[in-house]
Amino acid sequence: MEGIISPILLSLKVATISTIITLILGVALSYVVVRYKFPLNDVFEAILILPMVLPPSVTGYILLILFGKRGFIGIFLQEHFGFSVIFTWIACCIASVVVSIPLMYQSCKSAFISVDEVYLNSARTLGASELKVFFKVLIPLSVPGILSGIVLAFARALGEFGATLMIAGNIPNKTQTIPTAIYYAIDSKNSYVANTLTTVVIVFSFIVIFSLNRWLKKQRIK
Repeated sequence: MEGIISPILLSLKVATISTIITLILGVALSYVVVRYKFPLNDVFEAILILPMVLPPSVTGYILLILFGKRGFIGIFLQEHFGFSVIFTWIACCIASVVVSIPLMYQSCKSAFISVDEVYLNSARTLGASELKVFFKVLIPLSVPGILSGIVLAFARALGEFGATLMIAGNIPNKTQTIPTAIYYAIDSKNSYVANTLTTVVIVFSFIVIFSLNRWLKKQRIK
């Protein structure tokens, strides 16, 4: 039973933390891109979206190079903080953030673009600061798109496998998430664990997506 509960709890923990980080980054980056035009804008966007089209193993390998013992981020963390993120649950979060940020970014960007500038300019005319316009006007009007991004990012983080396996491995009770547990359960011919975890993921993902669609339909009706 521990081989089932532990991966579920770790996956939910990783997906929740990584989604919060992804939300903050996605909202901030999409706002900067939409609000300000700067040189190499297209290059910046391409880099952000790249993990969505790269094979997960390639993304994981790049992360391994960056955060490994010889990577400049890995060396920095080791020298200044005395720890390594490789093969820890933190590595699972890093992998999940990297692979889910394109979904959050695209959702937030589309939501921001769809907001009519009339509302934003009206708020500015009434004396609202840019910070107030952002939190009081732009964000509330973009809630459906942002919420869609949250759900997609959470689902992507929950199902992340390739990049996680490369940078975090598959250590039971430490870095073993649902996807890696399913993979190794199948490899060891443990159909009970594989079937149970697969059912959990399918049911949970269905409930989340179904609930989001129902909520979005109600918002359109209003």
